[in-house]
Amino acid sequence: MNKTKGAIAVFLGAASFGILSTFVKKAYQQGFNLGEVTGIQALLGVIFLWLTWAIVRNKHTKNDQENLKSPKWKIILSGISTGMVSILYYKCVELVPASLAIVLLMQYIWIGQIIELLFFKVKPQLSQIIVIICILAGTVLATGMIEEPLESFSIVGIGYGLLAATAYSIFMIVNGRVGNDYPPVQKSALMITGALILIFITLQPFSLFRPEIFLGILPYGLLLSLFGTVIPPLLYAYGMPKTGYSLGAVLSAVELPVAVCMSYLVLNESVTWIKWLGVFFILLTIFWKNNLKTNS
Repeated sequence: MNKTKGAIAVFLGAASFGILSTFVKKAYQQGFNLGEVTGIQALLGVIFLWLTWAIVRNKHTKNDQENLKSPKWKIILSGISTGMVSILYYKCVELVPASLAIVLLMQYIWIGQIIELLFFKVKPQLSQIIVIICILAGTVLATGMIEEPLESFSIVGIGYGLLAATAYSIFMIVNGRVGNDYPPVQKSALMITGALILIFITLQPFSLFRPEIFLGILPYGLLLSLFGTVIPPLLYAYGMPKTGYSLGAVLSAVELPVAVCMSYLVLNESVTWIKWLGVFFILLTIFWKNNLKTNS
């Protein structure tokens, strides 16, 4: 029963991530810019997470807090990777269809392997190389490169998508190495604080403090912060320990079809059967990849 509850939590957390690109696209259609969209998500996310921590912190004893070894500034600094994912991914969503943006973000699967090879000297196994080739093959189908000429795509948008995938890979590597001795809510609050600082330094979305802008973007900000910053980390923190990494990683892949479905149903983007074939090919590759980890 606990494993089932954990699986549902991870599934819902991943699905929450999957709907973000649609709301970002909707916010752009209302005239809001990149700084305002990323800024409102981070600002409200920080408020929600610190309020949540203020409510649950009494469950952690004073001794627990005194035994924390990681400096808080390191966790805040690691939040830069989270902020970079938002900036680069949402810029990608601005330039290309949402269904293409999520496929580009999923390239973190093989980009992470390259980062580990270059910086941590972790050589990929033959099975991992096959996974990379399969992901790239699925990407060619899912992005529609077979059906449409290359010039129909925004090369700059694709570049931002691949940079977002790189930032996401770095986020996953950093997240697994920094601040694991902290309660998940506190760690998330510190990381999003770092992301907020980065966004306000680089994009300077001070227009958010104008009442008409703030009230106009507030509905999108609430959706983006709740489904992108607050709900998924809490559901993952609850569900991942119960499901284990392998099952959790497979369930997390639901982010891809949810994002594509939302772009098709809400944004009326064209998603042909060849693109769907590519999406399911990527999902099958992720499933196979994590089965390899389980059996190894």
